[in-house]
Amino acid sequence: MVLRRATHAGSWYPGSKKGLQEAIRGYFTDEKFGPGEEPLTLNKDERTIIGGVSPHAGMTYSGPCAAFTYLNLFKERIPDTVIVLGTDHIGYHKIALMREGEWETPLGNLEIDEELSKQILNNSKIIEADNSLFTSLTAEQEHNIEIQLPFIKYCSHDKEVKIVPIKIAGTREFKTMNAIATDIANAINSIKKDIVIVASSDMSHKQVMDSSQLKIFKEIDFAAIEEFKKLNPEKTLKAALKTSICGPQTITTMMLICQNLGATKGEMMQYYTSSERTGSIGGYCVGYFSGIILK
Repeated sequence: MVLRRATHAGSWYPGSKKGLQEAIRGYFTDEKFGPGEEPLTLNKDERTIIGGVSPHAGMTYSGPCAAFTYLNLFKERIPDTVIVLGTDHIGYHKIALMREGEWETPLGNLEIDEELSKQILNNSKIIEADNSLFTSLTAEQEHNIEIQLPFIKYCSHDKEVKIVPIKIAGTREFKTMNAIATDIANAINSIKKDIVIVASSDMSHKQVMDSSQLKIFKEIDFAAIEEFKKLNPEKTLKAALKTSICGPQTITTMMLICQNLGATKGEMMQYYTSSERTGSIGGYCVGYFSGIILK
């Protein structure tokens, strides 16, 4: 069996089951930066919230923001499968998915949805199957998909939710994103499962030395967020490429998939910066954004 190890457990987030559960519970119940409530599933028959953006920095910083995304994605009902679109910090040049196996988390392993991954591969001439892109020693240095998975496991409760991790690297072309989004949406439509899509991305990264620089920093991020709210993937990409947002292609592709699935609008759930989270302005700053896409 192919197993992707939880290589960032104990550094980017707590490594023990108890410690991680307590940390994630704290992110959800945080009333200043988080939603201020634990995730509750209403078990509705219909789903309207079909996608979301979630940050991927160390959980101490990004966790409360990410909690907003998962609170909403799991609120109407617990999905059968979560597609996680990952960006790249290491230097890959492929668009590929993990076709089979499991991904380890301290809260329990998440199984790959082989039925969905196979259907995506059948549909697409661009997306490849490459387990090594996730499980090699170099690949395991990449954190941006891994940081999402404890939230999925935490919100799943007793249900065995599956995942399909997809690495979108080596492209900034809207045409390519549009093509793979159509392939993925067609695969979702061909399978009778409740499936949601998560785009893993932090926002801008930059030195911020005072409050006036922080104001400008946030304005740059909000230019992209405004286009997200209008559900305009192409303008979102153009705005994001003018920034140091690390997953413009994951956000854009997620929006395009959701459009193919009947989405009509985007909403911002939360935005803050690492400077605001730590209460200290003067140094390297990262923006964190939670947004959802609705039918």
